[in-house]
Amino acid sequence: MGLKALDYETMNENVKKVQYAVRGELYLRASELQKEGKKIIFTNVGNPHALGQKPLTFPRQVVALCQAPFLLDDPNVGLIFPADAIARAKHYLSLTSGGLGAYSDSRGIPGIRKEVAEFIEGRDGYPSDPELIFLTDGASKGVMQILNCIIRGQGDGVLVPVPQYPLYSATISLFGGSLVPYYLEETANWGLDVNNLRESVAQARFKGITVRAMVIINPGNPTGQCLSEANLREILNFCYQENLVLLGDEVYQQNIYQDERPFISSRKVLMDMGPPISKEVQLVSFHTVSKGYWGECGQRGGYFEMTNIPPKTVDEIYKIASISLSPNVPAQIFMGLMVNPLKPGDVSYDQYVRESKGILESLRRRARIMTDGFNSCKNVVCNFTEGAMYSFPQLRLPPKAIEAAKQAGKVPDVFYCLKLLEATGISTVPGSGFGQKEGVFHLRTTILPAEEDMPEIMSSFKKFNDEFMAQYEDNWNRSRM
Repeated sequence: MGLKALDYETMNENVKKVQYAVRGELYLRASELQKEGKKIIFTNVGNPHALGQKPLTFPRQVVALCQAPFLLDDPNVGLIFPADAIARAKHYLSLTSGGLGAYSDSRGIPGIRKEVAEFIEGRDGYPSDPELIFLTDGASKGVMQILNCIIRGQGDGVLVPVPQYPLYSATISLFGGSLVPYYLEETANWGLDVNNLRESVAQARFKGITVRAMVIINPGNPTGQCLSEANLREILNFCYQENLVLLGDEVYQQNIYQDERPFISSRKVLMDMGPPISKEVQLVSFHTVSKGYWGECGQRGGYFEMTNIPPKTVDEIYKIASISLSPNVPAQIFMGLMVNPLKPGDVSYDQYVRESKGILESLRRRARIMTDGFNSCKNVVCNFTEGAMYSFPQLRLPPKAIEAAKQAGKVPDVFYCLKLLEATGISTVPGSGFGQKEGVFHLRTTILPAEEDMPEIMSSFKKFNDEFMAQYEDNWNRSRM
């Protein structure tokens, strides 16, 4: 018998090329240690509820009623559920064609897409067309659908910020395209330099790659920065000059921890710029219920909105979405609730505001505790987390540590993160999993552990780090004097 189609040797080579650091070597080792009974703090993935964030009450009440509509017929339903949750559950059930157990339109329920369009209009001040909004199983599924339409083969490149979220490198590999990196400037708080973009495109073209799209992650993952309006304008001008589609990954738009740089959507900046740019640049924007103060990662709710995409292309994207028949319906309801939240005067409004504000204010404090904690460590420097859910400290590893890593057959920051995991139970992701400049090392951690646990986590990190640095520094510092 010869080799079969699903033998490793004959599998699709693109699948083998995929790397996904967030669930990579460190995560697997952490899972093993957990099975052995060690307490592990999983800070490797932005998964708020897994680290103790409580779900918001109102959306869960509404979805519970939609999942079990017979509760609405119970005469005592009003004793358990508030009137606004009951009304909203009836509203969403009326939009479906058979409750949560029935497929919806492949683009998502029209009534919920209309709520998304109204949310976008309220946020940006420009009307949005529900027909150009597709609901998806989390933002990741939408990103994959769009990249699948853009990448025709190895000769097609996509500009991706480095450090980047590995969804992009993995998906581009899977579809057989080429990742074209552009480096964010750590010393300028992970800002973006357009000259660097031009250089990246020129280098790619020199290699025969056609650059077709550009990704921005704003607020940044793993870097936590918020792009300024001026930066966004430069990016849109650049996409206009170079004829690129802009993919705006804006899933962290609720996660802002400072007041100087609020979130501004790419679409608002594009529209503000006026013609010809506002009529020409193709933009696809992504959002989700997984982040922000919702943190409903497991529900897998997301959407993308298309701007300046030709109708024929929209039809093709609809055709691809139709292969999956329907995005999951409970998640669509979560999305509806997120974009059309409670209003002042609603019975549950005060509780909703109390809960959501409590989560955001705590995240703001945790961003500060974590950044300050890293900056108090020996040979560690960290930019303040302006937004999103991550810290991305730089590790200035002594030559001896780099040598020890080489001996162990590990990349230096992987070596450091494995030692950290074994010593403290803190599971992080090495910077090499996101891409970084040659000879520079980082790790990424979420700011999501419970606020009361944070001081202890940071002190155990500091103890490990300072001992690690001392162990490998030896006479290194003295010889540099």
